[in-house]
Amino acid sequence: MLLRDWLASGDLQQWSATREELDRLFEIAGRDLTDAAVSDLSLDRRFATAYEAALVLATIVLRASGYRTRGSSSGHHWLTFALLPEFMGPGAEPRSRYLQACRRKRHQATYERAGVATQIELRELVSEVKSFQHEVSNWLRTAHPGLASPQEKP
Repeated sequence: MLLRDWLASGDLQQWSATREELDRLFEIAGRDLTDAAVSDLSLDRRFATAYEAALVLATIVLRASGYRTRGSSSGHHWLTFALLPEFMGPGAEPRSRYLQACRRKRHQATYERAGVATQIELRELVSEVKSFQHEVSNWLRTAHPGLASPQEKP
């Protein structure tokens, strides 16, 4: 579907992000990455928390680009990840596919059964999210410099 189709369906809405809003979202993503390292939690919960950090980072991209999903709608996680290549370019397609797979795994671990995530999958996701965090920060400085925090600017 095209952006105009998502807007017409109401699943995507136009949005004017602020630097303060995006700063808060970066803080949430950082908190979630820190929480994903808490070894007293189950692997499933840690995986879900790292996943949440990825979702927040993808939300930063969406909002900086002038959009937001209808948060309570079914499929808003899917749409947020699906739109990454639209805004970050075709190089974001592999990450989009990877995060969609993580979305499905997180869904299983949260709603279907325990013991879904492995230590290897958790490490891989945390590494991917840290890389994504760096890329989103760089992308924001380049694509939307007015929305990047002063500490994030070159």
